[in-house]
Amino acid sequence: MRNSLAIARREFGAYFNSPIAYIFIVVFLLISGYMFFTEITTGTPQADMRPLFGLSPLIFCIFGPLVTMGLFSEEKATGTLEMLLALPVTDWQVVVGKFTAAVGLIATTLAITLPYAFFVAGYGHLDWGPVIGGYLGLLLMASGYLAVGLMTSVWTKNQVIAAVVGFLFCFALFLFGKLLQLVPPWLAPTVQALSFDYHFQSIARGVIDVRDLLYYASLIGVCLIVAQTSLESRRWR
Repeated sequence: MRNSLAIARREFGAYFNSPIAYIFIVVFLLISGYMFFTEITTGTPQADMRPLFGLSPLIFCIFGPLVTMGLFSEEKATGTLEMLLALPVTDWQVVVGKFTAAVGLIATTLAITLPYAFFVAGYGHLDWGPVIGGYLGLLLMASGYLAVGLMTSVWTKNQVIAAVVGFLFCFALFLFGKLLQLVPPWLAPTVQALSFDYHFQSIARGVIDVRDLLYYASLIGVCLIVAQTSLESRRWR
């Protein structure tokens, strides 16, 4: 755990020592803020956070792979990955450390949007249950996207390829929830169970269902294990 935290601090600092973190945060705030305040001010004012929670899943689907594309790809291309793995750390500790740093960046970004909730509360009584659930759901969903992006970053030295492949995986998981009306009834439960959006919407309503938590935990766990296995395979090449 100590080694993973040390790697996480290193990677988190690297985000803010480069333009990546600032570009991501600014672009996310510009897009989400514009759409959020446009809907709030031009529509019927309501004391809820649905404008933010409705848009963010798609934004994270796009930006998640971009945040993680260089975690391993860049280090493979520059040769620094071998130096890192030569240290007294396990492959699993490296994977978990890098993943934790990416989650930290997303959590920081979400924390910056908290004033939106207080702004909305000015329109009337704000039910904080769905707000807390929505932020928890966004963090879990974003973590899932990051895990997928980290996994694809291990597979290649090319950051662009890592980002594109990661986005395709993430978009497929996002799209499942939008296809429920188009698939045969016998297939709908499976598609629904695989949908990022379905599990997020359940949590965003303020209902914390163990099945939703297990879905994200399982997806993250599988992606990180695949990433670790892919990293270990270098020894047999």
